[in-house]
Amino acid sequence: MSWSTILPLFLLVTFCSKIQVLEKTPMIVAHRGASASAPENTLASFRMGFAEGADRIEGDFRITADGRVVCIHDETTARTAGESGSLVVKDTEYSRLNALDVGSWKGPRFKDERIVSLEEVLAIVPPTGGVVIELKGPSSVARPAAEIVKASGIGPDRISFIAFDAETLAEVKRAAPDYPTWYLSGFKQDKQTGKWTPEVEELLATAKRINADGLDLKAMPEVIDETFVAAIRRAGLAWHVWTVNDPSVARRMVELGVDSITTDIPGKMRAALADSQ
Repeated sequence: MSWSTILPLFLLVTFCSKIQVLEKTPMIVAHRGASASAPENTLASFRMGFAEGADRIEGDFRITADGRVVCIHDETTARTAGESGSLVVKDTEYSRLNALDVGSWKGPRFKDERIVSLEEVLAIVPPTGGVVIELKGPSSVARPAAEIVKASGIGPDRISFIAFDAETLAEVKRAAPDYPTWYLSGFKQDKQTGKWTPEVEELLATAKRINADGLDLKAMPEVIDETFVAAIRRAGLAWHVWTVNDPSVARRMVELGVDSITTDIPGKMRAALADSQ
């Protein structure tokens, strides 16, 4: 075979290999926004997440005393509002929560960042961006959140719902059946037996019962291996991981074919994965 024949074949194989690598690249999800650099769950953090190249942002949402869906992780405002006071989110009206400064704890440049509503978060999502909505607290948050998302005009290809509470996700699916739901879970190890739970069979059973579209799991290479992932794929489910800031762990998840990686450092993580290709 002549070089003139070999060269085009070589270039074709190289090109196809690059395509395969690119196809394996998962979505990068900015955990509570670019939360390593900006105050979590604020508009500043979400904007920074998109600016750093995240495909989606992830935020935590709870329901207030007056039925608004707001963006905050904890049950109270103590950790992020600091001296502004500690309020229980579910017992407090939106106007009082929105008046708090939840940015200064991260630095003076973020002074006056506020606890914002789900509507405000959705309003800043760019046309090519998306949101992973984690629902926290009482399951009564599910239906209002679903209705807000449906009214936003952002489609199911750009928004997913996640929760550790299975019944909350089941309620989302009833209210907004077209939007993907991913069941969240971590893992615990029995100190005596060394066994990790929940096992994949239990996770799959829960996902099937609530009609979830995928699993969103703590990224633990000691638990998640080829056999574990094969079981998820046989069940026809998507597979996502949280929260990964170690590039070596992220690379292992990519090798296993993960669909998305949630991280506090979206820009650095995307660069690290790009460098490894």
